[in-house]
Amino acid sequence: MSETVANSATLRFLAAPTDVGHSGSVDAGTVLVWVDKAAYAAAVGWAKSYCVTAYVGNIHFADPVNSGDMVEVEATVVYTGRSSMHIPTVVSSGDPRGGIPTMRSQCIVILVAVDADGKPTSVISFVPTTALEVHSAMMPWLELGSAKKSWTP
Repeated sequence: MSETVANSATLRFLAAPTDVGHSGSVDAGTVLVWVDKAAYAAAVGWAKSYCVTAYVGNIHFADPVNSGDMVEVEATVVYTGRSSMHIPTVVSSGDPRGGIPTMRSQCIVILVAVDADGKPTSVISFVPTTALEVHSAMMPWLELGSAKKSWTP
């Protein structure tokens, strides 16, 4: 495993026929498994320790993923707390023979780095250095805030 700290991970693979549910497209639960795996890879790449998922939210399913699609799941650490990492994820897919992938879903995942005893452990602080990183660091919070305002019990 690499010793350099990376703040992102991208998984690429074909959506299999076994991923398809009753609707004829890939089940939402399967998409969430993919999201969790990509977010975990980004978190471990940043923290260099085992991590656990603490939160998955603000999920937006825009379009279905179909069997045979080339799927790309991008996860990027955009904010760190003492032991937590906030990781927006984007699932895109399209024809494996070429073309531009279409965004299918997106959400925010928060993972916590833990030590051998399962206790939270410190992570290196993420400091955005480019305008894009600053923007990326702010977007999940803005979207989460608007989701909270529009939610009624």
